[in-house]
Amino acid sequence: MTNLSFQYPVWYLPLCLLLGAVYAAVLYYKDKSFLDQYLWKRRLPAVLRWLTGSAIAALLLSPLLKTTVTEIKKPVVVVAQDQSESIGLGLKDTARYKTDFNQLVQSLGDQYEVHTYAFGDRVREGVDFKYTDKLTNISDVLRSVYDLYGGQNLGAVILATDGIYNEGSAPVYSAEALKAPIYTIALGDTTPKKDLFIKRVFHNNIAYLGDKFNIQIDVAASNCAGASTTVTVAKVDAAGGATPIQSQTVQINKNDFFLTKELTLEATQPGTQRFRVSLSAVPGEATTANNTKDIFIDVLDARTKILLLANSPHPDISALNEAISGNKNYAITVAYLNELRVNPADFDFIVLHQIPSVTNGGDAVMNTINAKKIPHLFIVGGQSDVRKLNALEGLVAVNADARNPNDVQGAVNPSFSLFTLDPVYKEFAEYNPLSAPFGDFKELAGGQTVLYQRIGKVDTKYPLVTMGESSGVKTGIIAAEGIWKWRLFDYAQHQNHELVDGFLSKTIQYLTLKEDKRKFRVTMDKNIFRENDAVQFNAALYNNSYELVNDP
Repeated sequence: MTNLSFQYPVWYLPLCLLLGAVYAAVLYYKDKSFLDQYLWKRRLPAVLRWLTGSAIAALLLSPLLKTTVTEIKKPVVVVAQDQSESIGLGLKDTARYKTDFNQLVQSLGDQYEVHTYAFGDRVREGVDFKYTDKLTNISDVLRSVYDLYGGQNLGAVILATDGIYNEGSAPVYSAEALKAPIYTIALGDTTPKKDLFIKRVFHNNIAYLGDKFNIQIDVAASNCAGASTTVTVAKVDAAGGATPIQSQTVQINKNDFFLTKELTLEATQPGTQRFRVSLSAVPGEATTANNTKDIFIDVLDARTKILLLANSPHPDISALNEAISGNKNYAITVAYLNELRVNPADFDFIVLHQIPSVTNGGDAVMNTINAKKIPHLFIVGGQSDVRKLNALEGLVAVNADARNPNDVQGAVNPSFSLFTLDPVYKEFAEYNPLSAPFGDFKELAGGQTVLYQRIGKVDTKYPLVTMGESSGVKTGIIAAEGIWKWRLFDYAQHQNHELVDGFLSKTIQYLTLKEDKRKFRVTMDKNIFRENDAVQFNAALYNNSYELVNDP
């Protein structure tokens, strides 16, 4: 339909015609030109002038030509079919339902533009009536309908579902965005059923060997009032066998039941451990598939195996053992060089008390340490072979006679930077003196000194405790014996051993710190996958300089 309208009143049009006539008359009235021509030739220019002037005047009235095109489109109706496994289990006659569904779509097609979609763990166009989806996400299909048809003439949305969803947000919030009515085809059995299930299991992903850890189990039940169930936690082995660890009885006192149970487990084996949390079935329960959940916990053996290896019995060994054993992450073994019944290669850190000595160089042990690059700590005493010691470590050069002791105390080095020093360590300058070989000590480029020797009242630059790397291995050296004296003095001053034990702990923690030097590393985001989940491995490759190179 086309309409013509003007910005000014329509009765102005005769005035435009009159204006055009006046314009033509002024030009051609009493005009003597073309008298020898036919009359119609003399009148034609005047008529054209009149029409042109009238048209120009009419255009000044701002005419507007409106054309309206009307297109009638059918309202859009979206029919979405839930294709999760629960629908397939609930439908008794799937063939008949498929026929009825297609008839509904066909009958709606006479008056509406019908689009069919299937949904479950994802939304896709068309319905194939294969009820194999492991999840149901109703909010996802509602959001998809809004994205596709929110700006069109959406007449209605028809959902064929049992209303059970186990992924996504509550459908009611997604439905609010649609400005169209939502109709449902209710599938499944609406009779309230007994159902006992585990909602969630909260746990840490990592536990340490020997530690105890808690797990929280959310137990829920519907229409099971008066029944009881047993919560059992079992350890699952590699073959799939489950060995019960703990169990507790739960009384269900109402139909809408919820309870959180907390159980304490112990990490007894290193590695990724699988635990199964299960609920015993109640009589008449509709399904027991949701009565079980598996969890995976990485149990880390973070204990550092430490060997206290001495040339001979000494009070320092007992003092070191007591100081270090307070940390549960350390597993300590005491051995003597002449009666060595353990393999030094099995340890992560070795304390060498007066080794090498003048009576036993400990060559086999030192060869193992160097071959396996085991971090170690030398403690120098009256039995030490100083010359051989200088050849084994590159932190301190010792030019002294170990047979002649010298009383020294500890003066803190303020520029030490390998770890944070507590200000109270300055008290070591007043502690009972240790016995260091009498002679000259010199700090080498590979070491950083924590404590210098204080001789009498003089603070020297002779290293007492030094750490660093020697031949690519973390190494430390305590250039004196008698740590047991410091622990006794510490207790006399403070009624505890925290100062000395804390200093030794920091020293050993630095020397035993492990660096991840793997050049190829593979990780996964999670341990438990659904049947329809894609399993993704994340990998990183490093070159010899530990620069990330992912080109291969």
